[in-house]
Amino acid sequence: MRKTTFAVAAGAALALVLTGCGSKAENGTAAPAGAKPELGLAAPFSNVIELATASKQGTQKSKSSKVSMEMSAAGNTVTAQGVASYEPGNPEMSMTMTTEGQQMEMRLVDKTMYIKMPAAQLAQLGTDKPWVKISPDADDPMSQALSGSMSQAGDNSDPTKMLDQIAEAGKIVSSDQTTLDGQQVNHYKVEIDIAKAMDKFTQSMPAASKAQLEQAIKGKDIKIPAEIWVDKNQLPLEITMDESSMMQAMGAGAAGTGKMTLKYSDWGTPVTVAAPPADQVTDLSAMLKKMGG
Repeated sequence: MRKTTFAVAAGAALALVLTGCGSKAENGTAAPAGAKPELGLAAPFSNVIELATASKQGTQKSKSSKVSMEMSAAGNTVTAQGVASYEPGNPEMSMTMTTEGQQMEMRLVDKTMYIKMPAAQLAQLGTDKPWVKISPDADDPMSQALSGSMSQAGDNSDPTKMLDQIAEAGKIVSSDQTTLDGQQVNHYKVEIDIAKAMDKFTQSMPAASKAQLEQAIKGKDIKIPAEIWVDKNQLPLEITMDESSMMQAMGAGAAGTGKMTLKYSDWGTPVTVAAPPADQVTDLSAMLKKMGG
């Protein structure tokens, strides 16, 4: 029971970082026909490789941002907000996540994930320390699976990683110039071919889960629709994605949904994330051993 409790909580945290981060935002409003775009806003790109390349250059120059998210899946809604740094090979993140009326705080530092869980769940886990640490060098299967996934997820919090996936297996369906939160932006509608993107989508999954997903979608033509709003500096301001078709193919039924909205702001904002004090941290691997796992 205790293991299940932690797995659910950690799974929710993992879902957060895997999807990057963002809050529900206003939809773009199409600019009037013939209207001149904001000075410096170039015409939209015609293919996803150009889009991903330009956005990566903008993100690597700015390196960090505030970030927020809203994600809905299987009738549950998860929201989160915080800050993230996109330094290649060493991403950092500090986020506060709310799901089912409860809050959890997460920190990604030196490729190690720390999760501050609600008191009731900590009591079920048999610890009075507020933080649970998932070490990248742990030797138990659960820690290894979560650490590997979360390390990859930290990289994926960089919006250009998602754009790389789109560049590899997607296409631009349409584009226009529109207004988002008072800014003139280029707006793209894209489709991702899940069969072509399988390696990207499953690279952090345990082998059994990867095999299950591959079998579920085998022979099926599944496309994931996404939308991207990019400012004049080629920085992403909002990304939406709807994975409902993939979830339904995996057996969630017609009601299965998996939608997320990611929003980035204050590009270049300073980001410093520190590990919690050692006396407030319980190591997940040690805790599982104590529980007989």
